Amino acid sequence: MPLARTPLRSRLTAAVRDRARRLAGRAVHRGWALVQDVGAVSNRNPGPYRFRELGDGTKLAFPLGTVFNEQWVTIGPFSIIGERVTISAGFLPGLDLGPEPLVRIGGGCVIGRGSHIVGHQSIVLGDDVWTGPNVYITDQAHEYRDTGLPIGKQWPRNEPVEIGAGSWIGTGAVILPGARLGRNVVVAANSVVTGEVPDHAVVAGAPAKVVRSWNPEDGWQPPIRHEAPRPIPEGVTAEQLRALVGWDLRLPGETAGN
Repeated sequence: MPLARTPLRSRLTAAVRDRARRLAGRAVHRGWALVQDVGAVSNRNPGPYRFRELGDGTKLAFPLGTVFNEQWVTIGPFSIIGERVTISAGFLPGLDLGPEPLVRIGGGCVIGRGSHIVGHQSIVLGDDVWTGPNVYITDQAHEYRDTGLPIGKQWPRNEPVEIGAGSWIGTGAVILPGARLGRNVVVAANSVVTGEVPDHAVVAGAPAKVVRSWNPEDGWQPPIRHEAPRPIPEGVTAEQLRALVGWDLRLPGETAGN
């Protein structure tokens, strides 16, 4: 008889164990979601951070990357900073970096998870700059001209960086010191950008080169091969759009029906 009961007992034990794992998994995910919500940084919930400016509606997702000397960092309203994004000013925490902010991120920006914005002199992102994940933006480069001194011990070189409003920076791109991107520039994934990039240009490669550009006379050259996406039909209400997209697109303080 004990042998006959063994398979049933094993099945019951396995069922109890599986149910316990499912319940534990749900609890872990719900707990982590709560931690992410409570740990997110905004001007209403700044946590331990004291940004020079943190606009209304802006949120830094939890967990954050390395953030220090944020007193010299400004971020405009309605920006989204993804998880594990590093934003730093200066070499190390606790420095006095002068009266002006060193890193300025505009309003409506989206910075992809795992990205790094490392400022020492001046980094400026205009409004509505969006990046993919793991983008690296810095205004400082190592020097190597002294062959008798380790590169890490040579005094670095700083050059301001500016990214124009409305630009899109693809996944894994690197923006190096001295880069100045115009408005609505597209940087292809894994590109390395230096120097000047004109408005309405697409750049790709390492080093990045202009592969497509726009002007009022000729439009996009070379021409874009795929069709433009269809715009939202006229007459669609905000409530219909919200239901279609599935997001809560209301501004902070706006209630349903506004």
